[in-house]
Parts: sequence; structure tokens; C-alpha cells
Amino acid sequence: MKPVRVEPAGPIRGTLHLPGDKSVSHRSLILNALAGGPARVEGLLRSGDVHATAGALRACGVSIRDEGAAVLVTPPPGGLAEPSDVVDCGNSGTSMRLLTGMFAARSGHAVLTGDASLRQRPMGRVVRPLKQMGAQIDGRAGADRAPLSIRGAELTRAQHDLTVSSAQVKSALLLAGLRSGVSVREPRQSRDHTERMLRSMGASLREDSEGWLVLSPGAQLEPLDVVVPRDLSSAAFWLVAGSIIPGSDLLLPGVGINPSRAGVLDALAAMGADIQVLDRREQGAEPVADLRVRHAQLVGAQIRGELALRCLDELPVLAVAAAFAVGETVIADAAELRVKESDRISRVVEGLRELEVSVEEQPDGMNIEGGRPRGPAHVDAEGDHRLAMAFAVAGAAASGGVSLTNADSVESSYPTFFEDLRRIRGGE
Repeated sequence: MKPVRVEPAGPIRGTLHLPGDKSVSHRSLILNALAGGPARVEGLLRSGDVHATAGALRACGVSIRDEGAAVLVTPPPGGLAEPSDVVDCGNSGTSMRLLTGMFAARSGHAVLTGDASLRQRPMGRVVRPLKQMGAQIDGRAGADRAPLSIRGAELTRAQHDLTVSSAQVKSALLLAGLRSGVSVREPRQSRDHTERMLRSMGASLREDSEGWLVLSPGAQLEPLDVVVPRDLSSAAFWLVAGSIIPGSDLLLPGVGINPSRAGVLDALAAMGADIQVLDRREQGAEPVADLRVRHAQLVGAQIRGELALRCLDELPVLAVAAAFAVGETVIADAAELRVKESDRISRVVEGLRELEVSVEEQPDGMNIEGGRPRGPAHVDAEGDHRLAMAFAVAGAAASGGVSLTNADSVESSYPTFFEDLRRIRGGE
């Protein structure tokens, strides 16, 4: 993609139907691939990351047939086959970590790799607990870096008391423990899409009084038809844009508002955003609602602890919101941002400084003094989709705008982002 120039051009108004939730899309494919029959998945996110998961499952003999509004997932009659070639996860950390857990407990051999960025991301946090269960995994840097070589084994039950909350690690361990059983505990609850789906598919999964998530072995997963909610992480960019661009009034129908990941709504509420949560309802195993956002003057806030965990993916765009707020915003307890598609703490700080924002980098976050960001700014998204979209939002509100390079990474989670941005600006 050529460099993208985003400049202020009036309010954003109208109704925007967002792509499907990325986390739910990955899990609906993987878990139904392990089920006892076919299932329909409606509203699946059609993006690079989800295509990587679908490709890996097809390599194991799973039929994933596109029927337009839905895909039909049909497991192979004899169970997953051994992939005949290296499995390419692209830029998708979710694919690699969840599939590592899946392959660890299945017969056969699989090699998982990815693009240059993914091959530098840490995998030891998944590999180490899997090895405690008897998994046979090797790879670069002591199996902390891909490519990962996984030879399926009969695993043993284990208890994993995690030191860092991670939905990807938790999900990988639950996938690995479907046959052997497993117990997992996190310091704080991460997003719970996997647990909700497993329970709906008949798995024996409970949380005890000490916070242990206990999966009993042996249940045959039942096929689960899924209607994927609209993605809250994608909604976050429009919630911030609508808040900081004067005159904006935007409706986002059918967005997932799972409490374990809806921290962005709480964070923006603490900043004084005008967001209405309308028509709350259940859509399968997930709560959804229509979100309406209107322009409001934001104020600084504290985003740390459990709140920071529940909006970790949204922190880059919340940092942009903080740049337009009155007063100081503190983002803390978010060191995990340093091992995403890029070091998102350093990259966000650099981008905000390009906009002449006063920001102080911290080991686990940043302190941002709000004001009126100015341009013109030049931001290299470095192949990180959330940075690209966050600073596109900044460019739509900052005087002078923002020029973005390496922004084609939006394909991994929101392929139509720039098209949607052009369509709704000025109420088109």
C-alpha cells in the first residue's frame, strides 16, 4: 500500500456495520474443527489473521466452505490429519498460539511458522506450560521463537498458575487439555470467549472458589452454530473518532460487549465520552448491543490494573483519545504491549510526539498530557494494524493531519478500515 494521508474533513456521521469479532472468529473455526459434526459460522471476519487459521485447519483436512453470509465448518471423519507442509500463520499470534495448543494433544507432526514479525514474538509463554503437560515442542531460541515443531503426544493433566493474564495462553492450554483435563488460573481474568464457547459445546468447564478454571477431560464437543458479533476492538477506533471530532454522531450496530474485554467502554466513560449502549441482547454465547457515540470533550483518566487488561488491544487508540483530552491520562500495567506486533508503547509514544503531544514513556505504559495535537505528522505503522488505525484516527482530528506508511497491515483485522473512513467522513 502507498503512504496514506489522513486529514481533518468534518464530522463522522451515519451508521457503520463493522467486521466480525476477530477473537470469536478464530475460536469458532478451531473449536468447530474439533467437534463431532458440521457447524455454520455467520459473520466470520474475512481478514488475514482469520484466513491464516482457516488455512491451517484446511491443511488438517477440515472443510471450510464459504457460503456467502456464512461458512460451513466440517471436521474430517477420522479426526484432524497431519499437515503435509509447513503451516503459515502469517502475522497472527492468535493462530500460532492457539494452534500450538491444539496440535500438542493431537497425533502427528506439525511445523508452524509466520512472517518476519511473528517469528520474533515470544512463544515460550505457551510452550513452557504445554511441555509441563508432556508436549513435544521444539523451535528457535529454546522454542521461544517460531518456527515451532510440534509432535503430538498423549498429555497429562496439570495445573497452571499463570503469572501474566493472557487469553491466548489460557485458550491454548484449554485446547491442549480437552483430552487430558487441565486447570488454569490467571492473576486477572482475560477475555473469556473460549470458555463461553466450550461450555456451549458441552465441555465440562467450571471455575472454583479459588479462581481455578477446571476443565474435565473426555467430552466430545458438539457442533456450535455461531453468529459472530461485530468486533469491539474495531469499534474502538470509531468510538474515539466520534468522541474527538466535533459534530460527530455515529451508530455501530450489533457490537460484542463481552465484559471480559469491554474495558474500552469503561475507559472512555471515565474520560467523559458520550456513548450510549442500546438494545442489549444475547447473540449465541455472547452479549451484544448497538453503540451510539457523539462528540464530547474528553478529560484525562487513569487506565491501569484490571481495566488496562480489559482494553489492552485498544490502548493505542485510547492513547490518541488521551492526546485530545483535557488533563493528564496515565496508562499503566500494560507491559504486554511491548510484545505485540510491534513495541506498541514505544511506537505510540513516538507517534504522539510527532503530533507535538507531551508524553512520557514508562516501562509498562505512558503518561500523556492532553491538549490539541498538531501536524503535519509522519507515522510509520511498522506493519502493526492497530497503530495504523489509531494514528489514522488522530489524523482525522489533528490540525495538519497524519501521513501513514506501512499501513497495509490493517488487512490482518479490518481490511475495509480506510474505505469505511472515507465513506463516513462528513456524513457520506
